[in-house]
Amino acid sequence: MKIPFWKMHGAANDFVLVDDRKLAFPAADKLWIAAIAARRTGIGCEGVILIQPSDKASFRMRFFNPDGSEVEMCGNGARCVARLAHEIGAAPANMTIDTVAGILSAEALGGQVRLFMTPPKDWRMNRSLTLDGRAVAYGFVNSGVPHAVVEPPDLAACDVQKTGSAIRYHADFAPKGTNANFIRVTGPRSLAIRTYERGVEGETLACGTGIVASALVAARTGRVSAPVSVTAASGDVLTVDFKLAGDTATHVTLLGPAAHVFQGTVDYPKT
Repeated sequence: MKIPFWKMHGAANDFVLVDDRKLAFPAADKLWIAAIAARRTGIGCEGVILIQPSDKASFRMRFFNPDGSEVEMCGNGARCVARLAHEIGAAPANMTIDTVAGILSAEALGGQVRLFMTPPKDWRMNRSLTLDGRAVAYGFVNSGVPHAVVEPPDLAACDVQKTGSAIRYHADFAPKGTNANFIRVTGPRSLAIRTYERGVEGETLACGTGIVASALVAARTGRVSAPVSVTAASGDVLTVDFKLAGDTATHVTLLGPAAHVFQGTVDYPKT
């Protein structure tokens, strides 16, 4: 079976996207999904995204990590799938997206997409955990998926792989673990960020939900105010806007690029 796909990226966070409105994609074959996501031997991506029918929204988005596991959603992936869904006629420019995390709204603006996020939840502020015998302060919020946010002394020198992995698997976030974000406040409305992504199990050049979570945590601590310009490791700048009242954040949006890379087909070897 030949399966057409699009390769896209949002701020260098790259994805393989498939129009699966006929529900023909072998979504249960996690090993094959991991194989096509592999950098050296497959197409290579940080997530496989399906566009499927929905009776609740313009379409259903399913997101699979490079290890084949399915997760709630992905901010950069949602912006890419919103642009593609509009271009192939699966959704209007102002659309709704059915995800495991809830119903999202999005606005396709050419090469940019504004994503209206689900309400953040599971806040944990002013917490600390022990890593290598030292206390590390963090904030935490689920911005669609779980994210811990840490402000290291030197963002550039931070060992994101080692520290991010330790946070991701720390007992504080058992059993599912968390993504880990490392930030530097660069102004009253700006941040720089590096992210260790669960499922990728390494640093990525951008993470949409991590960017949102980091802006929200920094705002809750009084370090920044909305709208927040967040510079990802890719160098791209995304904008997070929201309304903050005490411990409640509403009207959370993420605005940033969604770009095409190439199109192709991949063979599914099983019948």
